[in-house]
Amino acid sequence: MTNTNARNVVLATLVASVLALSGCGSKKDISTVPASAEEARRPNVLLIVADDMGYSDIGAFGGEIGTPNLDALAARGLKATNFYAAPTCSPTRSMLLTGTDNHVAGLGNMAEFLGPDQKGKPGYEGHLSERVVSIASVLRDAGYHTYMAGKWHLGEESPNRPVDRGFERDFTLMQGGGSNWSDMGYPDPAHPHLTYMRNGQVIDKLPDDHFSSAAFSDFIIESVDEQKDDGKPFFAYLSFQAVHSPFAVPDDWLDRYKGQYDKGYDVLRAERLARMKDMGLVGKDATGFPRLPTIPAWDTLTPEQRQVSARKMEVYAAMLSNMDHHIGRVLDHLRANGQLDNTLVIFISDNGAEPLELLELAAKVDPGMKTWLEKNWDTRPESCGRKLSICDYGAAWAQVGSVPFRMFKGQVAEGGIRVPLIVAGPGVKHQGDVSDAVLHATDLMPTLLKVAGATHPSQQAGSTLAPITGKSWVPLLGDDVKAVRTEQDWIGWELFGNRAVHQGDWKLLYLLKGAGGPGEWQLFNLRNDPAELRDLSKEQPERVKAMLALWDEYVKTNGVILTGDGPFASGQ
Repeated sequence: MTNTNARNVVLATLVASVLALSGCGSKKDISTVPASAEEARRPNVLLIVADDMGYSDIGAFGGEIGTPNLDALAARGLKATNFYAAPTCSPTRSMLLTGTDNHVAGLGNMAEFLGPDQKGKPGYEGHLSERVVSIASVLRDAGYHTYMAGKWHLGEESPNRPVDRGFERDFTLMQGGGSNWSDMGYPDPAHPHLTYMRNGQVIDKLPDDHFSSAAFSDFIIESVDEQKDDGKPFFAYLSFQAVHSPFAVPDDWLDRYKGQYDKGYDVLRAERLARMKDMGLVGKDATGFPRLPTIPAWDTLTPEQRQVSARKMEVYAAMLSNMDHHIGRVLDHLRANGQLDNTLVIFISDNGAEPLELLELAAKVDPGMKTWLEKNWDTRPESCGRKLSICDYGAAWAQVGSVPFRMFKGQVAEGGIRVPLIVAGPGVKHQGDVSDAVLHATDLMPTLLKVAGATHPSQQAGSTLAPITGKSWVPLLGDDVKAVRTEQDWIGWELFGNRAVHQGDWKLLYLLKGAGGPGEWQLFNLRNDPAELRDLSKEQPERVKAMLALWDEYVKTNGVILTGDGPFASGQ
């Protein structure tokens, strides 16, 4: 494609999107304005999101899994140990992309688990709501190219697709997970095929050699190359399917960790915690949350059980290392193009490690679904990682990924919502430093607006858009500022009926009995007790009262509707 034709295609896409999103951004079509020297100096942004990756999995956060590219990124940037997401994927992604609470952004609950009182209510659309605008839309109106590759999970129909929400180029998996291969398999008999889109058009067939981590990375590289000569900066959202189950990895990666997990999850948890202490990621006296009583001790398993369990972790580790490899490819390409030094790179996981095993969950939801999976997918342990195989590692290894925290994905305990964050690039005056500042997914929007010199359209007169609620990280990244939140600032969460409020060092937590909690409010001092082991609610009744008032404010401000307990509906 010639440069002229490329510019025409981009212009047509931008005009169509502006018409579709009228009222969501500037009315001026800045795509017709040549990039100025000032625009050229603004940094590119590469946002990388891993799916279901545990807090302690990568080397930079204490893991034994080989992630040299992410570790190198952390060594030249900032590691944040108190970054918070939502307990599951689509609520987190809605906050990342809009700067608002997920109950405002349309993902007050996952679309798959909407309760009867939530359906049709504002904030529970199951896709990005009309009250919010995406960071892609705002940055595109500010003169950025906007690219996306990977998992979307924020609405499958127009006007809720990436192309409708500000991305001028996209290669997108519309659902939340499934096969990583060209077969496009989705483990649901009611909907057995995944939906992929490329630049707003449904893809009927993927290339025979498609593997998600490679293909998504290729698309970002291709997009950057196609428009690099016009001088405009880019915002690229690389949203990996990895390491969401079912685990998958190319054949030549399958045995890279063979035998490395034979010592089992109990030993591994202790080793990770020790490394995290040595690295300054947790305090020297930190205690990890104990193995759940539903998980047997490793040495009580039969040899066959240990072999199968270790193999699943081997494949998980290989999948994560493979993702890191492809992140390295993208970074190396930017370096070779002379673009990396002017690219702000942000890496996170969207939530904590996944404890649910698909076959076990299917049996609880619908025995017929389990039968269908066993008939149409390969459930043999020896096939783990191959095409159309059902492979996941369960709660025992998820607890390893959550070290030292309580619980995992799906819950507002620390193991579900505290995830690793790495930021490196222009404006980041850190070289491997560790920050314990409290940060949140809604902070991404105000941070990038500051970096890009853009304003949020909710500030325009007459706007009906919801304002952003996050805090900019720019002072933390570039100055000697230690925090972006005061001791009085607070953050709230709710998903599946589980609830939490965080203020200063304190956290008020409500876990349903069905989620393994007491079904009542508990109070923890996270500074002294990050594993949430010592409930101080009886000792601090006034603090509980004050934080309950914050919870009530959170419910009122964000329109929280407490129904739809999803996987935890069995107990209050």
